[in-house]
Amino acid sequence: MANGFGSLFIGVAGLQSSQNALNVTSNNLANLDTVGYVRQQVLYADRDYITFNTTAAISNQQSGLGVKIGDVVHTRDVFLDRLYRTETGRQAFYEATYQATYEVETYFQEMEGQAFQDALGDFWESFQELSKAPDDSIYQNLVIQKAQLFTSRAGAVYSGLQSYQSNINTQIIDDINQVNELGKTISKLNEQIQKIEAGDIETAMTLRDERDLALDKLSALVDITYSETTDGIVKVSIEGNEFIDEGGYHEVAMQRDKASGFVTPYWPHLSDTAKGEYTYLFKFDRDISTENQNDMGELKALILARGDSVANYTDIVGVDAGTYNDTTGMSVMLRAEAQIDQLFHGIVTAINDILCPNVEAAEYITGLVGGGSVTMTDAAGNTYTVTADTKILDMDNCSVGADGKLPPQELFTRVGTERYTEVTYTDPATGEAKTYYLYNEEDPNDTTMQYTLQSVSVNEALILDETALPHLKQNGDVDQALAEALVAAWEKEGLTVSPNDTKAYSFNDYYAAMVGELATYGNVYSSMATNLSNEVLTIDNQRLQVIGVSSDEELTKMIKYQNAYNASSRFINVINEMIEHLITQLG
Repeated sequence: MANGFGSLFIGVAGLQSSQNALNVTSNNLANLDTVGYVRQQVLYADRDYITFNTTAAISNQQSGLGVKIGDVVHTRDVFLDRLYRTETGRQAFYEATYQATYEVETYFQEMEGQAFQDALGDFWESFQELSKAPDDSIYQNLVIQKAQLFTSRAGAVYSGLQSYQSNINTQIIDDINQVNELGKTISKLNEQIQKIEAGDIETAMTLRDERDLALDKLSALVDITYSETTDGIVKVSIEGNEFIDEGGYHEVAMQRDKASGFVTPYWPHLSDTAKGEYTYLFKFDRDISTENQNDMGELKALILARGDSVANYTDIVGVDAGTYNDTTGMSVMLRAEAQIDQLFHGIVTAINDILCPNVEAAEYITGLVGGGSVTMTDAAGNTYTVTADTKILDMDNCSVGADGKLPPQELFTRVGTERYTEVTYTDPATGEAKTYYLYNEEDPNDTTMQYTLQSVSVNEALILDETALPHLKQNGDVDQALAEALVAAWEKEGLTVSPNDTKAYSFNDYYAAMVGELATYGNVYSSMATNLSNEVLTIDNQRLQVIGVSSDEELTKMIKYQNAYNASSRFINVINEMIEHLITQLG
């Protein structure tokens, strides 16, 4: 009789185990489309055995107590997880870089319905027309109109690039906030998982799924390394600095530039802001490449693409290749801004220098020919020290407008800075006072003194009176050579796309070369992003084979567990009938 009732217990154990297995399978099916969910698998195990006849000479008799669920396995492949997160970070880096490059291409190719290259071509053609009749006010007016259109189009491209820089800056702020939010989430999940698993009885599967999903998202934003402690805490580092530990997470703060508004992420707990000492999230002391394993994370890509300032021609002109590659050349936006401004600066200064030619002061003041300096004075009484190489207007050889005045009018003017300062110099040998025009040199530290898109406009005096455009010799003759020099300036090869480029281009060819270089970068970034996207998809498919829920497989298991449940039920019925027979028939 005892064995009979013991058999009932075995049947009940099978019934309970099958029911629990059905619950697990149902849970898997219910989460079939849940992002980040890892399938749960049931493992059966024997219950304890009861031993009889412990004094038997040959062997003990044992009776099992049925089956139980030994474990519900939460299966993940840690190697695939690491590979997936690494390649996800790399793919996000190149995708963000490509998107920035694509936006720059858009700004260059089409602005307000007209391609920038068309405005450039029209401006060049206006000088060709002027060369036919330099004294014709129609052609003079055409040059001024096309100069306005060219300046407007170039300014629109430049402003568009700056606007997109601001958009990237907004994305950077959003990414930093998202990094902090994910850090907060993972830290809370660490605490909850630790509480649940402290007794070593239950596995916090759902919470672990959430944490792994958060790690997946974090790996797309920044380059992370992570490890799990024996008590279930996941510790995370970003770019080698600890982000999440047993005590919580270290928030990433933002340093905002007052001039540009650009933000830079830094570690507050590693910085001394009172002393102006910051430990930044990213270090750019090494080339960004796959070989150096530092081309990962959308946030880094956005910071590189945006740059740390608004660039102009001074970030290319006179800069050596090494410095350029470590600064402007690293950023899609800075490179584009510097190149378009270099083209603008080259055209503007070439035209102005022909209309208003400069020479060294030693050409007019013989006393400077061996060195030394002289002092000149302007109308306000300010004094200027002039040396042999100081640039002044070439008064004897310059052309003038219809008004015949000196200095002649330049086509492009700097906001707040005149081209020349009129000064007087008294020759100590003769006592004769002469007037000169000192050229106000461009200041690399002051944009108002630079011929840059940030501070240049077409000369207002020429807009009001186009005949003031220099086109006459000082004796009144038409200066045909001047008009031809203006046309020839467009074909002179003097601009390089970057300090790394040994080939010099004319104004007409420079734009094509600049866009060609941009397209090359775009193709490289696009190819890298596409290839990595396919690789991430392949790895993710491999992960899904381990962690994913298959409806066909789960339904097959459900049928198996249901049949097992039915078998246990029938087993109980048989034992019940047997016991009933023993009791009723045998008394």
